[in-house]
Amino acid sequence: MPKPFYITTAIDYTNGSPHIGHAYEKLLADVIARYHRLKGEEVYFLTGVDQHGQKVQQSAEKAGVAPQEFVDGITAQFLALWEKLEVKYDIWAATTEPLHKKCVQGMLQRLYDEGQIYKDKQDGYYSIRQEQFLTDKERGPNGDFGPEWGQVEHRTEENYYFRLAQHKDWLLAYLRSHPDCVTPGFRQTELINAVEKPSGDLCISRPKSRLSWGIELPFDPDYVNFVWFDALTNYISFIGYDPTISSFILQPSSFQQKWPALHILGKDILIPAHGIYWPIMLHALGFPDEQMPKFLVHGWWNMGGAKMSKSLGNVVDANPLIDKYGAEALRYYLMADIATGKDSDFSENRLVSRFNAELANSLGNLLHRTLSMTQRYRTGKLSERGTGTIPLFSTYQSEMESSVHAALERVNSYITGWNQEIDVKKPWALAKEESAARELDALLYRLAEGLRIIAILVSPVLPKAAHGIFDQLNWKPELAGKEERFSLAEAEWGILPDGHVVGKPIPLFPRIEAVES
Repeated sequence: MPKPFYITTAIDYTNGSPHIGHAYEKLLADVIARYHRLKGEEVYFLTGVDQHGQKVQQSAEKAGVAPQEFVDGITAQFLALWEKLEVKYDIWAATTEPLHKKCVQGMLQRLYDEGQIYKDKQDGYYSIRQEQFLTDKERGPNGDFGPEWGQVEHRTEENYYFRLAQHKDWLLAYLRSHPDCVTPGFRQTELINAVEKPSGDLCISRPKSRLSWGIELPFDPDYVNFVWFDALTNYISFIGYDPTISSFILQPSSFQQKWPALHILGKDILIPAHGIYWPIMLHALGFPDEQMPKFLVHGWWNMGGAKMSKSLGNVVDANPLIDKYGAEALRYYLMADIATGKDSDFSENRLVSRFNAELANSLGNLLHRTLSMTQRYRTGKLSERGTGTIPLFSTYQSEMESSVHAALERVNSYITGWNQEIDVKKPWALAKEESAARELDALLYRLAEGLRIIAILVSPVLPKAAHGIFDQLNWKPELAGKEERFSLAEAEWGILPDGHVVGKPIPLFPRIEAVES
């Protein structure tokens, strides 16, 4: 039995409302998950929310509500947005869930019993904004800590530490021997360079005297866990990892069946959290090298070249865009306008222009022309199946798993080619010549069959539009609205039978009026 495909996104921090960056990451994971289901694979897609931490506690106090009430309100906004965007996840992870807390505490207790966690006193400068002690390497050229650290104060505090440093040689060797661990490749190089730099152990606690909103350390009730063993652990806690079992091969089969995962995350949290802390945590828990996760690292959506930030006031809310243009328009723009791994500037004008050019004028136009001509010249009936080809499957498959942008470009090139074929062969002229009847039949079949295949290929990005194409082709109506209507195995030439009758055209992508500047 083939192993299911397990994909996760970095869980969202519930100290602020979702924005276009959150939407992009979830959409990217959703598209990749849909693609694997299209291949016939069983898929587990996990996403969720990180609900603990000092910032959440402070925000809840400022709002005059309990932390749980505060995070529940923010969580509801994330859930509503994923529903509007048609993000189809299988597992929802919230770090306040009892099963997650049990797993985190079990991991901490085991590592403490094994001497991997110890208590020590730290004296130094502490960033309140970033909730961490700073070292001299964080100082700028003038010796001061930069504005990115916010308010910095001197602090002496006892905390618990995880022996991170003793595992760094292992991590370096692992990364050098597994060049496909991080995509794109230049991010793996950055990660290796970061691991090579000297650093100490990892502080994993905060005293309850200043942070109570967290998971209590099982071996010291005066402390709570700080972020790392909490937030990162969600990737395994919600699929059944048992922290009391030290041997990976003795873990429950339900867990082993899903793990390891492909993690999708932003470039800002690869180093150090996901790329250094997380694999070392897993290694310390006894995970073998072949059970380490892989990382697909995406860039940022910027505004005018600057990262979106509440402090700069340039954050884009996805909700008004969906209300104005529809979920499909936003899904397409976010997948088509950024190369995975790189940054891109968000532009509402580009959203409109891409929709009009590539969907309304190209794909939508091809569908409308094909069905209109088939109805006009052949009363909707296809014949002369003949031969044809759409030789992009091997490249399409590899691109969909790492560069959705490139896969869409490839599909668009075929749509453009078919529209050009209509202009060159002039079916309206062929219809006037009896001797060209078979040529016209073959052309109309080729166009309809091409549209059937294109619907399959775009279905991970444009699920509703793909159904719309199948509906108008009168194809598989018994599965209308269901994801199993599409299969990559059927993206081969010649499946529409001779004599098949297509429907009448309905505008699938009505043009959007240009945005007023």
